[in-house]
Amino acid sequence: MNNWQQLKLIDVADIKLSNVDKKTKPGERTIKLCNYTDVYKNSFINSDKAEDFMVASCKESEYEKFILKRGQVAITKDSEKPDDIGIPTYIAEDFDDVVLGYHLSLITPVKNKLDGRFLNYWLNTKHAKRYFENNAGGSGQRCTLILDTIKSIPLHLPELQVQKQIAKVLSDLDAKIEVNKKITAALEAMAKLIYDYWFVQFDFPDENGKPYKSSGGKMVYSKELKREIPEGWEVQELESYADFKNGKGMKKELLSENGQFPVFGSNGYVGKTDKFLFDKPVIAIGRVGANYGEVHYSIDPCWITDNAVTSQPKNKVYLWWLLFALKGINYSNIAGGSAQPLITQGKLKALSFPFPKSDLFNQFHEIINPIYIEINNVLKQNQKLSELRDWLLPMLMNGQVTVGEAKNELGMVAEDNGKYGEV
Repeated sequence: MNNWQQLKLIDVADIKLSNVDKKTKPGERTIKLCNYTDVYKNSFINSDKAEDFMVASCKESEYEKFILKRGQVAITKDSEKPDDIGIPTYIAEDFDDVVLGYHLSLITPVKNKLDGRFLNYWLNTKHAKRYFENNAGGSGQRCTLILDTIKSIPLHLPELQVQKQIAKVLSDLDAKIEVNKKITAALEAMAKLIYDYWFVQFDFPDENGKPYKSSGGKMVYSKELKREIPEGWEVQELESYADFKNGKGMKKELLSENGQFPVFGSNGYVGKTDKFLFDKPVIAIGRVGANYGEVHYSIDPCWITDNAVTSQPKNKVYLWWLLFALKGINYSNIAGGSAQPLITQGKLKALSFPFPKSDLFNQFHEIINPIYIEINNVLKQNQKLSELRDWLLPMLMNGQVTVGEAKNELGMVAEDNGKYGEV
């Protein structure tokens, strides 16, 4: 960092605090709103991600101020927790209908001084996160970043060309991660489609290889389920096909960046450890709080924490059927608890499903298992890519590793042409 400059964000960017709410008002311009959760959950925003943004409206003056343009960065500025403020996302495309919403700040870099992708990564460093935590204001249970605090964000900046080179190294990794996410999403959609055909619509292959129900297969009414099911199928409780128990709490000191086994909580992957609780495929269902009813799984040895109920099939051929069945449950219908929602083993065990007598589970497993093995391989690759990116991020940002050294470290991992918004 011999020739890196120490500056404040205001020296190299324009900063505005959005006041655009979620309402739709007569006479205002109709827009899509990039709101708090859209920024919080995405490392970048492109047209694919904007497809699901909510529809709202804004004044023309608000539209001019907060329309999203390529190269900008948006950050969260309010939250109940200090570590949820200052979360950035990079705006990867020019939009003509997407406006930044309330509780967010829009940062527009000066073109010849600051690269937006570089800023996005800088705001993900521990240095930046400490700054936000130490300088957050607010009263009661709300933390906030005022405009002057955002303007005063400290930056260590190399020349613009080096900023772009550093950003490219990191964004190539993120591009590969995004490609892999699309691959896994497509594979999971394919597997779910087969599950729906066979076990929801009951168009599994009959003895002639034709779809059962659509080809006139006999259906009978089930009093327990209050719907028709294929003749010969039996209605049984889920505990006949799967075992359930709660996960086990883990002390923070047992979590390790270099651990051998993944740790899952109610919201999915949370870290690594050198111990495992399960050595066979297991499914985790968030059992309490905001993440109740979220379903995750592991086919590798793993640890699952006590904020999740775990489920394992009594026979391996039930595994992927069980995963889809658990994902398809409306958990609000079975949640108990007074202060917050709660899922219990008993409620899950007592759920009734129609089960085939034939070897349909075997056929389903033979088709679906290879798909999920491929998904698992891609997820592991993404984990390694994420770890590499997170290791490189501070090293590049403090000058300990040069762009050339980083490229040597990457080898063939990163895609040469990977770009934000074009994956």
